[in-house]
Amino acid sequence: MPLVARLAAPLRLVLVSIPLIAISTSCAQEEPMDANSHAALVELFEEWREFESPPLLDGAPDYTAGQFEQRMPEYRALRARLDAFDIDDWPVEQQVDWHIVRAEMNGFDFNYRVLKPWERDPAFYQTIWTYRSDVPGHEGTTHHGLLELWTYEMPLSDEEEARMLGDLEVIPPLMRQAQQNLTGNARDLWIAGIQNIIRQGEILDQMKADLAAENNADIDTAIDEAKAASDELVAWLEEQAPSKDGPSGIGKDNYTWYQMHVHYVPLTFEEERFLLQRELDRAWSTMKLDEHNNRDLPQQTAADTPEEFAELTENAVQELMAFIDEQDIMTIKPYLEPALREHMGEFVPADERNFFWIVTHYDPLPLYSHFYHWWELARMDLEPHPSPIRQGSLLYNIFDSRNEGMATGVEEMFMHAGLYNDNPRSRELVWIMLAQRAARGLGSLDAHANDMTMAEAGTVHVAWTPRGWMGNEPELMKFEQQLYLRQPGYGTSYVTGKYLIERTLAARTKQMADRGEDYSLKNFFDEMNLADSVPAALVHWELTGDDSDIRRIMEHD
Repeated sequence: MPLVARLAAPLRLVLVSIPLIAISTSCAQEEPMDANSHAALVELFEEWREFESPPLLDGAPDYTAGQFEQRMPEYRALRARLDAFDIDDWPVEQQVDWHIVRAEMNGFDFNYRVLKPWERDPAFYQTIWTYRSDVPGHEGTTHHGLLELWTYEMPLSDEEEARMLGDLEVIPPLMRQAQQNLTGNARDLWIAGIQNIIRQGEILDQMKADLAAENNADIDTAIDEAKAASDELVAWLEEQAPSKDGPSGIGKDNYTWYQMHVHYVPLTFEEERFLLQRELDRAWSTMKLDEHNNRDLPQQTAADTPEEFAELTENAVQELMAFIDEQDIMTIKPYLEPALREHMGEFVPADERNFFWIVTHYDPLPLYSHFYHWWELARMDLEPHPSPIRQGSLLYNIFDSRNEGMATGVEEMFMHAGLYNDNPRSRELVWIMLAQRAARGLGSLDAHANDMTMAEAGTVHVAWTPRGWMGNEPELMKFEQQLYLRQPGYGTSYVTGKYLIERTLAARTKQMADRGEDYSLKNFFDEMNLADSVPAALVHWELTGDDSDIRRIMEHD
């Protein structure tokens, strides 16, 4: 007798023999889930996230072409289930959750069809990360088997030793797999990505030195094997490099589709370009006006010693927290100041400062305003959103317009709200930082249009950053332009996200004015924080009820 029949036969006997008990048991069971409910969406989301992580091949995530081909029918089935939902009568916040799932599924589809980081981008195979990103997930495309070195505490416990050993053992098979998967011809991505794997080898060397006191032979062996595999991949990449001569950008049409349907930025490529040029012009011109207004004031001087820098940063933390509190900018949470203090930075000699540390040694407040990032991460850790769909990081950097847009936006918002009333020279720094972000974003657009190489995009970045403050730091410039080429839309998200968030502030202010009600900055920031780290256009819809951006996205082909 088949197993199913063997199990079913006794059950039928019980049902016939004692029908009243069966009936009472049935009544006690929970009602079946409504297939068109938010709970059903959450269930689908959980299945989707489980599917999105690929199976293993020799102990490493499998990014082979055959794996994707084999699993695409399952993807299409999940997508069909999502598309079958009728959400028109759902509360807006639940409709937003549906669009988040749609955005993630579109991200998988776009990676499969167009971006193909496992084929085109050697940096995709970087496994070791020494730091936590200041946004919910790592910036750019990453694989599913990372070793997050920053999560380990020394000395390692037995449990942590086992975890590290497992993380390290992913590297050799993944480095070997990379040599099979990397069939693309994107020259800029190829050349830049070699440095990521070289750096991984350097980190492994440092790990071995740092862990010497652990005296763990298994970990030492695993590090040696990971280092050998990384070095072998570097040698292979360098051998292949002369044959790589193709473009790395995804083209204007793909860029627009990706921004619309994955990142939910309701702007075309050309609209983004116009916006970034406008913000670059505004930053330079307004900086000039502030310089004129400040012409009789003493010039700012940069901190020149560790002691001066320590005093400068301490004063900045106290000033920013007092401003947020006393000016009623947002609700003060107990984790805000500790999160800021963890990232105050250290003194850097003048000839070693990159752009952001040049600014910070004059006044830390512009960068500390941008560190709104760390407040958002603390909130994500300590006060997660009630919807499981919004807890943790969204995939494919979908959070960029919200998180990078807010962090960039508050630099200017806090300035206009009075942060620099007693130090007007620092207003100039805010415009310089905006100009730098607009310039690098414009360069990234030209790189994705394949009108410029990555190096040529960097020249825009350098030339249009005021005061020559990007002129002597090729490493930061290469890091940023490589990231923006790897992750379409990230280079522009600081400015496009800022714009979308400013629109939300404008719309909410007018809404409340039309009702004859006050709308404070504290209302605005608290509402934004409650909506959490989802695309700015979706937050706008949730806060205002205006779905015009979403309708435009859904109507875009």
